Amino acid sequence: MLQLYISNKNYSSWSMRAGVLLKQAGIPFQEHLVEFDTFNDPNSDFKQAILKVNPAGRVPALVDGNFVVWDSLAIAEYVAEKFPEKQLWPQDAKKRARARSVCCEMHSGFSALRGACPMNVEASLHEAGAVVWRDKPGVRADVQRIVQMWTELLEQNKGPMLFGEFSIADAFFAPVCMRIKNYALPVPGHITDYVRRVIALPGVKAWIDDALLEKKFVAEDEPYRASR
Repeated sequence: MLQLYISNKNYSSWSMRAGVLLKQAGIPFQEHLVEFDTFNDPNSDFKQAILKVNPAGRVPALVDGNFVVWDSLAIAEYVAEKFPEKQLWPQDAKKRARARSVCCEMHSGFSALRGACPMNVEASLHEAGAVVWRDKPGVRADVQRIVQMWTELLEQNKGPMLFGEFSIADAFFAPVCMRIKNYALPVPGHITDYVRRVIALPGVKAWIDDALLEKKFVAEDEPYRASR
C-alpha cells in the first residue's frame, strides 16, 4: 500500500493537495503525520524526521515500496500513471495540457496570495484578510487571475469541477479555496459556489475534519492569531 507522509493538516497546503487527491480518488494509502515545529531549522525534529523518508526534507512524500516520490506535482503525475483507471487528468489531450498548465501555474505562482494568506483551516480570519486585501496589491492581482482562470474553465467544461469531473486540478486548488473562504477574499458568486463545491467533496471534508481536531498551533504559521 502507498505511504503518504504529510505535516499538520491545518497548515500544510502542499500536503493537502496530495492527501485530497488520493482520498477523493479512492486510492488506498496509509497516512503518516510528521508535525511541524520550526520548519526552517535543519536540526528541528520535523526536518530530522522527514529526512529519513525524503532526501529533500519536505512534505508531502509518497512511498511506494522502496521508491519515494516527493513534490506534490510529481506525486500527482506518479499516481495518475499508476492508476490510469481513475482518470485523474482529463482524457482530451488539449484539456489535459490545460489542466497541467494551471497546476504548474499554481505550483510556481501566486506567491503574494500564499505569502500574505497562509493556509489555516481552523481559523476565521475575515478581519485580518480584509486588511491584507487592502494593503497587498499582489494579493488582489493573484485573486483576479484565479477568478479569471476558474471562470474560463468552469464555462468551458460546464462544471461542477474545473474540468467537469474531479481532477488533479481541483486537488491543487483546494488550499486556495480554503484561503478564499477563511480570509473572506472578495470573489464573484459563481466562484464562491465552486469553492463550496470543492469544500463539500468527501476528500476535502475529511481533510478539514482532521485539521479541526489537531488543536496544535505553530507560531510561525499563525501571523494573524494575535489579531483575532
